[in-house]
Amino acid sequence: MYVGSLTLDLLLGDVRSLKQKRSVVRPIVADVRRRFPAVAAAETGHLDLHRRAEIGIAVVSATAGNCVEVLEACERLVAGRPEVELLGARQRLFNEEES
Repeated sequence: MYVGSLTLDLLLGDVRSLKQKRSVVRPIVADVRRRFPAVAAAETGHLDLHRRAEIGIAVVSATAGNCVEVLEACERLVAGRPEVELLGARQRLFNEEES
């Protein structure tokens, strides 16, 4: 069993309040969940900053290759959104032999 995690650091466009930030971030998270029903996705960081957001995505799979493939597809989906700029992406892969 493999668990893959992806952390995306985003710069938001013309956002001046936390309410506007939510109106940008929520549809992105919902789109990831809709396109990839087997993943968990949520806003995980920069919660008090207006123009920054961190989205965390996790997937569980029988193979490492499938984990990486799904996470890379999620990254491409978010990076392709015109209202955000992807500043960074970190992938981690865990297996059951690691403690």
